Amino acid sequence: MTARVGIDPDLARAAIEECYDAGWSDGLPLVPASRELVDRFLGVAGRDPDEVIGHLPQVDRSVTVELAAINAAMAGCLPEYFPVVLAAWEALMLERGAVGGGWQSTSGPAPLILVNGPIRGELGFNSTGGAFGPGFRANATVARAIGLIVRNAFGIHPHELEQATQGLPGRWSICVAENEEESPWPPLAAELGVPGDAVTATLLRTCEYVDNRHTSDPEQLLGDFADTIGRSGAWIFKHAMVGVILCPEHASRLAAGGYDRRAVAEWLAERSGRSTAQLAAAGKDRADENGVRSPGSADPPESFQRTLPPLGPENILIAVAGSRTAGISMVVRFFANWSGTSVPIRRGPDTRTTTAEPEGSGR
Repeated sequence: MTARVGIDPDLARAAIEECYDAGWSDGLPLVPASRELVDRFLGVAGRDPDEVIGHLPQVDRSVTVELAAINAAMAGCLPEYFPVVLAAWEALMLERGAVGGGWQSTSGPAPLILVNGPIRGELGFNSTGGAFGPGFRANATVARAIGLIVRNAFGIHPHELEQATQGLPGRWSICVAENEEESPWPPLAAELGVPGDAVTATLLRTCEYVDNRHTSDPEQLLGDFADTIGRSGAWIFKHAMVGVILCPEHASRLAAGGYDRRAVAEWLAERSGRSTAQLAAAGKDRADENGVRSPGSADPPESFQRTLPPLGPENILIAVAGSRTAGISMVVRFFANWSGTSVPIRRGPDTRTTTAEPEGSGR
């Protein structure tokens, strides 16, 4: 492949290398952010460039709309993606884990970004096959923009302020649009009181898929999810919070069995967990006064310890994404308690769009 006429690949490479030398990159090439390009991002947002949209007390550093625009441009976003980036950032700033040390954590949590509304199709967000995977510019670059903001505005770099022991694969790449067209329930954000274009976000400790293709019994399917949720590996405190991203096949099977989102959450909250004996085998059977798990419980071995806290089923995020190619869904483990909120996507007066990939096009 060769560059198009009028484009100097050597000059482009030099600009990319300059970004590397400045320490701005997450390891991949960046789009150099010219003044003209950043101004286009700001025009679409329609907000004061100097507006502070996030502060991290631990490092005493703040994020402004303009800093976010620069990093979104470098991430490869189109200008019209920027309101989604801002909504995702605002949603993350509502999460206790994101402002309480999550970016620096030893577990290296990943933001989960869920997009609802007509904007999914307008901008080419993937909500169907390979929803957690690569291949779609909007999904990939919106998530990457969040990572660059954390790196360049908050100054949190690996081996410095970021203390992840191993980190989570896909740390800056999990942006999923909900498959509203094949969901048996209303859009997630609408059920949370924000209809239309909106973003829901939180931090994840890990993701684990549930492959269940053959049972037609909704309770057997829920039992598979409960068993996965109860696994002790990422369970280090008295309770752990989770969400479930259902494929359309699983969501339809549950809905046909009479389950709505709340009923699914209630079933899982009641039945997800392990016996004290099972947790003792992993050295996690006792929760001390600070809620940290360690060996030494006085409870009977057969007693059941619930994974999920008694906060109510509204604290379990349940969304629908992916295709009907197979019965495969995802359990997502939260870094801390999810806020249970969605944030509307607000666009400014300059709403010009660039041709985007059609949703699910696979191009």
